[in-house]
Amino acid sequence: MSTTATPYEVLHEAGHAPVKAWTKGVPFDDNSKKQLLNIAQMPFIHQWVAAMPDVHLGKGATIGSVIPTVGAIIPAAVGVDLGCGMMAAKTTLTAADLPDSLEAVRSKIEQVVPHGRVATRGKRDTGSWGDPPDDVLEKWLGLSAGFQRLCEKHPFLKNTNNLKHLGTLGTGNHFIEVCLDETQTVWVMLHSGSRGVGNAIGTHFIEQAKKDMERYFIHLPDKDLAYIPEGSPHFRNYVEAVAWAQDFAQANRELMMARTLQAIREVLPIPFTADVEAVNCHHNYISREHHYGKDVWVTRKGAVSAQQGQLGIIPGSMGAKSFIVRGLGNAESFCSCSHGAGRVMSRTEAKRRVSLDEHKRAVAGVECRVDEAVIDETPSAYKPIDKVMAAQSDLVEVLHTLKQVVCVKG
Repeated sequence: MSTTATPYEVLHEAGHAPVKAWTKGVPFDDNSKKQLLNIAQMPFIHQWVAAMPDVHLGKGATIGSVIPTVGAIIPAAVGVDLGCGMMAAKTTLTAADLPDSLEAVRSKIEQVVPHGRVATRGKRDTGSWGDPPDDVLEKWLGLSAGFQRLCEKHPFLKNTNNLKHLGTLGTGNHFIEVCLDETQTVWVMLHSGSRGVGNAIGTHFIEQAKKDMERYFIHLPDKDLAYIPEGSPHFRNYVEAVAWAQDFAQANRELMMARTLQAIREVLPIPFTADVEAVNCHHNYISREHHYGKDVWVTRKGAVSAQQGQLGIIPGSMGAKSFIVRGLGNAESFCSCSHGAGRVMSRTEAKRRVSLDEHKRAVAGVECRVDEAVIDETPSAYKPIDKVMAAQSDLVEVLHTLKQVVCVKG
């Protein structure tokens, strides 16, 4: 590894593409470095691989990586939460309009947006819809024709959680938050993706790519880097399916945002309006873009597009703060930035190392769950968001700093 006066570190192994990592001042473990160098060995990498400051070990490909390719896509690099991303809306409410206790606000949001995953024998998962309501059915109309085409090619998709997961939050690091910005203006922000159906699509094509590698005796530095060559039937089918999943993910966020804003209206006696600031802010997806003289496929796995002037959202952990940013169009990062703070502890490690009392202190002042089941999302499981932002000051400029006062977790 060598470092220069540039804002990034460079990892390089002879004969392969380099890795440019915007990781100065933040933890960057050896396993993540090795995984990035494995990706850089692939023969279809265009120029280099870019690593964002929230980079950490993932399955197949590193979370927080930007992978430009010519002639192939690595499905595991895109992942299984296809189209996962963020949405934020700025309201006309201020902190003074909020009640001293925000328990009713959190409770109402939890009532109107299914979240988590609680399934018992013979009963439905309470994180999904039993009978989808009218607004969900209406939104599904824009997705149903595309889904039918996918089912004709991939019949197994009919039995996935599709319609019943539309407008639902999920588990893990997905959340809905009410936040205050630097002027004490109220924002609503949420994070989710394509739910069960996106997972099924991603998993299917990852396995399909692995089978093709075995069939053609293609050696890989990591079997999870199995790829689909452009021009093959699998490639066309994959791009079509991912595009639909990304549309599903965006529709999912739009539904949850509308329901969350309505929940707040039902609790607060004050009328207000809300303007969406960053709607289509995917951070697990593929995009056809032009970089360094070529049209390439850009895979962003835990990374956000930061084209010149483009708005984005970079959330911190629960109990920390988040940022509304504007892209600076930095060509060397393929016009990208981080998608969050990035984990420094696995979920298992966080539950082992962090006590419930420590977690409660870390989220003091936030109306949220404080039980054992959410310790894996505790702030100390993530990198310090201020250092993450400092490491990418040449990628984005901060427009607003948000501090959550309500956090709904799955």
